[in-house]
Amino acid sequence: MDHNVKKTALYNSHIKLGAKMISYSGFYMPLQYVSSLIEHMAVRKNVGIFDVSHMGKFILKGKNSHNFLQYFTTNDLSNIKTGQAQYSCFINHLGGIIDDLVIYKISEEKFLLIVNAANIEKNKKWINDHLNHKNLTFIDSSQEYSLLAIQGPKSLYSIQKLTNISLSKIPFYCFEIGKFAEIDNVLISRTGYTGSKGVEIYIRNEYAENIWNEILKIGESFQIKPCGIASRDSLRLEMGYRLYGQDLSEKITPIEAGLSWITKFNKKFIGREILWNQKKKGIIKVYIFSCRKKGKIPRSGYSFKDEKNFTVGRVTSGVYSPVLKKGIGLGYITKNNFNLDKNSIFVSIRNKNIPIQIVKLPFLKKT
Repeated sequence: MDHNVKKTALYNSHIKLGAKMISYSGFYMPLQYVSSLIEHMAVRKNVGIFDVSHMGKFILKGKNSHNFLQYFTTNDLSNIKTGQAQYSCFINHLGGIIDDLVIYKISEEKFLLIVNAANIEKNKKWINDHLNHKNLTFIDSSQEYSLLAIQGPKSLYSIQKLTNISLSKIPFYCFEIGKFAEIDNVLISRTGYTGSKGVEIYIRNEYAENIWNEILKIGESFQIKPCGIASRDSLRLEMGYRLYGQDLSEKITPIEAGLSWITKFNKKFIGREILWNQKKKGIIKVYIFSCRKKGKIPRSGYSFKDEKNFTVGRVTSGVYSPVLKKGIGLGYITKNNFNLDKNSIFVSIRNKNIPIQIVKLPFLKKT
């Protein structure tokens, strides 16, 4: 065991459940418990629970916290009220994505930022390097809190008895803070990374194991399944959700990545002029596709080819979709090939060029 790899507060619980553990983003995480296919379909048809405590959890508070985030993120923070969340991204001076994140507005002067585990230190440095105002306080709470995601069409009903908060009345991308499993001040959010109905629950580490067990126990009648990161990956790809480090990077702008919907030009923000020029030119590099032949699964790093077998891009994420029963993926076309005929692009799988179909998101309707 690598002692440089961190453990979440639920590490022992995963071991007891027989999870196959791997090193992921600096943490030991469950890849799967029984089968990624079974876990995937549990979330699509029923309910599953994920430990996503590896995610970074920052607090930014003070009189100028709103203005700081408004300038250093692309989305318009003035569009959300207290009790709401927003998907956005940090970008650098060239418009490249430092990280994508979810911002929770706790109050007018306090925000919770959820960032990717692999980018915790990078984000901390970026924020601290620009945190030159006396009226701002930045706190890294990543190692103090756990995060559980309960996802699936029956997710809200399965855990409703554990809280007096009416889960079905919390709007999408909104949250409430209250009692859950007899624990006070628990943040319960109608968010998730699967495309299925669900909530995410933020709890202090000392309560994590008890609440995890309570959810599994009360969810037995709903056949709740603990789920690993393998099914999380296939679930998010069925919705076309991007993954930082594969589909997003500092060399890719949100416009190129097809994330113009979280890039608001009615405000001033870092890198605005570069992104505005890309927006006007209609530059989008990302392609969402499915394989036309059954049994062919694209993988990250596979090449896109044109009719003359020239490499014109690469796959960044690819999986077998258990629901669609075919290979799906995301990938980028290189700058000189924007005008390619979309019907003449192939993905190279084991030295064979497999025709693909360019599609619009999502692959599936939300469940």
